[in-house]
Order: sequence, then structure tokens, then C-alpha cells
Amino acid sequence: MSLYSFYRLLTVLGGPGIDLLLRYRRSRGKEDVDRLGERLGEPGLARPVGPLVWLHGASVGEAKALVPLITRLRAERPRLGVLLTTGTVTSARVVGDHLPRGAIHQYLPVDKPGAIRRFLDHWAPDLMLWSESDFWPNLMVEAGARQIPMVLLNGRVSDRSYDSWRRHRRLIGRMLDGFALCLGQTEEDARRLADLGAAHTGCVGNLKFANPADPAEPRALAAALAALDDRPRWIAASTHPGEEGIAGRLHKSLKAKHPGLLTIVVPRHPHRAAEVAAELTALGLGVRRRSEGWPASTDDVLLGDTMGEMGLYLRLAPVVFMGKTLAKTGGQNPLEPALLESAVLWGPGMTNFAEIAARMQAVGAALSVADEAELGEKVSLLLTDAVARRRMARAARLWAEGERAVLDRVLGCLAPFLDVLTPLAPTPSLREAGGARP
Repeated sequence: MSLYSFYRLLTVLGGPGIDLLLRYRRSRGKEDVDRLGERLGEPGLARPVGPLVWLHGASVGEAKALVPLITRLRAERPRLGVLLTTGTVTSARVVGDHLPRGAIHQYLPVDKPGAIRRFLDHWAPDLMLWSESDFWPNLMVEAGARQIPMVLLNGRVSDRSYDSWRRHRRLIGRMLDGFALCLGQTEEDARRLADLGAAHTGCVGNLKFANPADPAEPRALAAALAALDDRPRWIAASTHPGEEGIAGRLHKSLKAKHPGLLTIVVPRHPHRAAEVAAELTALGLGVRRRSEGWPASTDDVLLGDTMGEMGLYLRLAPVVFMGKTLAKTGGQNPLEPALLESAVLWGPGMTNFAEIAARMQAVGAALSVADEAELGEKVSLLLTDAVARRRMARAARLWAEGERAVLDRVLGCLAPFLDVLTPLAPTPSLREAGGARP
């Protein structure tokens, strides 16, 4: 029996267990109470008339990266229906308010054959655009059997995934067989996809670069800047366990040299806020949680414990340390602080963004630090030397803005698949656009 056949048998026999798991997750707030049926392939909305393109991004980052593409698709091909699926409650909340008119959101069904069939029977997509590496065997095989054209966007193959998939080449090869084109985030991702069996690969850049920086609510930003006054400040963004303690210890060592110093700590997962607050308080620091208001002059740390306000936090500090790079490895996307003209730092663990990190460092747009001690040295240097800080921040912004053309390149690759579904909307002439001279 092949590995795929064994997997399929498990998902059939384990169907009742999967249903129980969904109900358990719902009780824990990890599934949408009102839309659980969508996870079983039961549609929550009617299918729009006409050709339909289905895009999928598993979690917040992947889904947000697809929003600019969806916006362009709706603007340039208004007859094309757009369906976006995600796999988490958080991603649904984040992208729901940013989808253009005419785009639909649903949850991705679990990988049970019956759920997949119900989903595909109802939505009958004419094109599938998949993001990164959220591959589900039953779904991929069923879509291939229905001859639905599939394109992989922003394909990513981490070191760990590559090692695992190479041990199961027949399974990953069967899933990749269905893709007419696989676009990697980097040249190395494209090479790995080809090695694993993808027939047609390429690299046009990282689609996440097409995203604008998250906005900040103007009144909240004004109130924050007024409360923080001219205090020197830096931010540890998207931190993971172990990195909040590093930020706290560095604050204690730096505040003598930088009177009034404020350290902003934003955990990657806000539900850890109570745990993080307790850890920082145990270090003898005054902690103010964002949900409680803005810090007083006697507070040492502002703890970001709210959802959807990273754009606000990043606008408050000129020096940004990217989390998941010291206590853990993997890294975080540095595009947003770069777009906001921040001086960006990270530890040695930027493994998931190694190519981006190398390119930013090559143009003086970021600094890598080896450990906690060097992070403290670089933060102190950048807080002290405004000229060096501004030079580095400007290099970061120019680099990030130069990367945003990736959306045009992706659309160019998709044109052959889209043109058979619906033509581009005609471009208004100069006279129609109101630009002709009398």
C-alpha cells in the first residue's frame, strides 16, 4: 500500500475522530462557532455566476500576502469571481475587512475525502492559486483528478520540510504533479520544488513584498506619541518565549545610558501577554499593557497585548528587533518595519528569510547580531547615533519599496491562466480618463 493510500484510508476511517477534534477546537476558540460547517465542506455562501478563481493562504501572513493580488484581480478582471480560503480564525478576522467587493472568504475544509468533494462540487473553481506550502494530499489529488489548473504562489520549502519531503518523494511528487506552475519565494525554493518533482518552476520574488505596511488608527497613534513624548525607545517585535526576557534584561542594562528609555515588547502570540507581563515584572520592571492604556513616565515596558496593531507599535520606535531569531529560529518577515523606515535588527535565526536577510544586509538596510550582548550594543549605538540610524532606516525603506514590483511579475506569470477565463478590463483612453487637452 502506498503512503497516499494509507493516508486516505486513515482520513476515511478517522472521520468521526476528525469531527470530534473540530468540536474540541471550537470549544477552545480555535474554530469559528458559527461557521464550523465550512470546515466540513458545507458552503456558507452561494457560488457566484461565471468563472471563479480560488486562492488559499493558510494563516495570517499567507492570506495577507494574497490580498493585493485579489484586489488587482477584481479591478482588472471584474467578471472573475474570487474565493479566498484560510485555515485559522485569526486569519479570517484579519483579512475579512481587507477583501475587495466581490471577493468571498470561506474556511478551508479538513482533508477528509467527503468534505473535499462537497467543497469542490459546490464551488467548482476554474483555477486554484495556492500559497506557500499548505499541501493536503486528498485535496491536491482530488483537484488534479478534476483537472482544475493549479499554480503555486510564493512556494516555500524550509530546511525541515525539504528533509521530510525527500524521504516521501512519491507522496509530495503526486501532489506537485497537479501544479502547472510553481513559483518559489526564492531561487532556492524553486530549485527544491523542482528537485521534489515540480515540472515547471520559477522565481519572481516574494509576494509578501506587495503588501503595504499595516495602518495605524490616527487617534491612537497621536495619543501614543503624546504619552511617550521624547522618550528614547525601541521595539522587540513578534517575540517568542525567551526573547521577552532578553528584551527585559537589555532594558535594565541600557536605561542608565539612555534616561527615560521605553522598551516595547510585542509577543507574536498575544494570548501569552499575562505570562510575559509576569516574567518582565519579576525582573523588577514596570510594565504597562496596551489594553490598559499608554505607559506612564515611570513605566519601563509597553507590552503589546492587542490584535491588529502591529502597524501602530512599529510607528512608535525607530529601532526594531525582529523576534524568533535569538531564542528560536525561523525569523519573521522584515518588510513592514523596512517600509516604515525603521532600523532593523535580528539574531542569527533568520533561516526562513535567509535570502532576504542577506540582501538587506548587503545594502546596509539591516544588521544581524550574534547574541543578547551584541543586540544590546547595537540597540544602544542606534539610539545614540541618529545619523547612522536614519541612514540605515532610509536604506531599509528604499530596499522595501524596490521589492513591491513583485505583484506585476506574478500577474504576468498568471496571465496565460487568467486569459482563458476572462479578458482584462479595457484600459480607459486618455480622453475617457479626463486627461485629454481641449
